[in-house]
Amino acid sequence: MITRHLQDTALRYFHEVVRYGSISEAAQHLHVAPSAISRQIARLEQLLETTLFERHARGMVPTAEGEILADHARRMQLDAERALLDIMALRGLQAGRVRVAGSEAFVNEFLPPLIAAFQRTHQGIEFELNSAPPHAISDQVRSGDTDIGIKFSHTPDPDVHVELRQTAPVVVVMNPAHPLAHKSVLELVHLQDCTLALPSPESTLRQMLDIACSHQQLHLKPLFTSNNMMALHNFAAAGEGVTVSSYLSVRKQVQSGRLAAVPLRDPVLDQRSIEVQTLAGRTLPMAVNAFLDVLKTHLTR
Repeated sequence: MITRHLQDTALRYFHEVVRYGSISEAAQHLHVAPSAISRQIARLEQLLETTLFERHARGMVPTAEGEILADHARRMQLDAERALLDIMALRGLQAGRVRVAGSEAFVNEFLPPLIAAFQRTHQGIEFELNSAPPHAISDQVRSGDTDIGIKFSHTPDPDVHVELRQTAPVVVVMNPAHPLAHKSVLELVHLQDCTLALPSPESTLRQMLDIACSHQQLHLKPLFTSNNMMALHNFAAAGEGVTVSSYLSVRKQVQSGRLAAVPLRDPVLDQRSIEVQTLAGRTLPMAVNAFLDVLKTHLTR
């Protein structure tokens, strides 16, 4: 009996309140009266004999029991969407939707041409590509707001399935005319006397760089800091400055001769990896699986 009740309107209303953190905002999204949502949540709490939300000034926060039910509701919604998209995809994978969240490096250069190539053979597949910081990418995967997350990582994330993990070599990036451009490998000590541009402190690369410097008792003082990797690359290309980056982020610019990239050797930085993430335990729609295969193939080339 309880199982049947957990598949109706009450659960859908509950899920929207969790998503928006507010009964009024959920009601606006669902185009129903707030009182209707309140009644349905009260019905669920009575049915389950537990409190599902804590009421705070900042909004409705799920209790531990509410979190369990929210996970169930989220997966039910994703499964329903997958079934609908898979039925549409039976026409030959010419319909469907793929949502991808990625770090800036992937969103700016790597993913757009890959998506364009995929759509040439699957013209009905819609894509949504969003840039986000690393922690937000995993959050979006866990919440079901994105199908695939791709990011740089150095620590494991709970409740996500890692579809692919591979090393992400860090390189020193500079103008091809820079004196260091002809080195075969560089170490952190070589950067001390450079005109240095670095990512902002909240980036995983900067955090790992700071840890590596701490281990070696080095102090690197950047003259230019940015949370935009393209700005850092442009700074390096324009003059005598150098920056650090993943090779994947600058591969095309290196191949075109605009930038030079030299491997940066350090045991701490070598722990950084690329991860492709999906929601643990979720059966992915056919279109998502098809693009996921293409993505993994290109990353392992």
